[in-house]
Amino acid sequence: MSNTRAPAVEARRLVKTYPGGVTALNGLEITVEPGTVFGLLGPNGAGKSTAVKILTTLARPDSGSATVAGHDVLRHPDRVRRAIGVVAQNSGADPVATGRDNLRLQGRLYGLRGAALDRRVDELLERFALSGAARRPVKGYSGGMRRRLDVALGLVHRPEVLFLDEPTTGLDPEARTAMWDEIGRLAGEEGLTILLTTHYLEEADRLAERVAIVDRGRIVVAGTPDSLKGELRGDAVHVELRTALGESGRALLEGALGGLPGVHEVVFDGPRISVRAEDGAAAVPALLGALERAGAAVATATVARPSLDDVYLRYAGRRYAEAEAGSGTAADALVLAGGAR
Repeated sequence: MSNTRAPAVEARRLVKTYPGGVTALNGLEITVEPGTVFGLLGPNGAGKSTAVKILTTLARPDSGSATVAGHDVLRHPDRVRRAIGVVAQNSGADPVATGRDNLRLQGRLYGLRGAALDRRVDELLERFALSGAARRPVKGYSGGMRRRLDVALGLVHRPEVLFLDEPTTGLDPEARTAMWDEIGRLAGEEGLTILLTTHYLEEADRLAERVAIVDRGRIVVAGTPDSLKGELRGDAVHVELRTALGESGRALLEGALGGLPGVHEVVFDGPRISVRAEDGAAAVPALLGALERAGAAVATATVARPSLDDVYLRYAGRRYAEAEAGSGTAADALVLAGGAR
């Protein structure tokens, strides 16, 4: 008999479109092992929230299949809902009720009663440092306190899988760091399976054991953050030109840079040029010399170790910031506005 455990979350060839021909998911596939933190990383509008809507039974795919905690999301949605906790982008807490009353109501919805419910509520209030504010209306909570309450609400019934959809969006740096610490504790101490969606590169790098990078509704690459960065040999050298090059200038420069010893993977992005070099610091003088001979005026040049931004550039063909700037009208905007049905 095999000892292999079934995936906690598995999606196969998920496709979802919205009116107007907007494609949210284009054959998305993921596998999340039990007891791990899995990050869906991508810019706003990439399809992350649509994927979560389907996996949490709040939307139906046009095609494809998915299971969560061993239950088919289409055939057994009730079983899926009892096995999961969900922390959506927008708070689900009642702002006029107290923190304690929100937790009690959530517990009652999952069948908790009496002393067992009181113990669980007290435990969560203490864990998330909300005991002192437990009897205050939620509308008076800070952003960080509200987010901690949202996570506590998702944990009341001790789910097998916790979905965190952009859990730190809108938080200040201090509150974001505190939330990261709490997510790390949940995974480490309680062995929860956590599926985290985020558009913060640092968040995915810090929290996720495995990440899948989503671009335009599909997974372009998946693996551990270290393995994905490790595939990019050497250093990243980023050069900012004073003006963008024309097509002829780019072709000429690409040939010149590609011929430099130890330099490879030349990518042009407007006035920015990114290359990979075996030794970034040693390559910079030759790189700047080639740019000068080609008549390209350099504004800045930086050398860095590989990052998830470099991984995204390699597999999606554009910089992460560019993808973020170009989002906002894509399918996930419809989801957040209530467009999913």
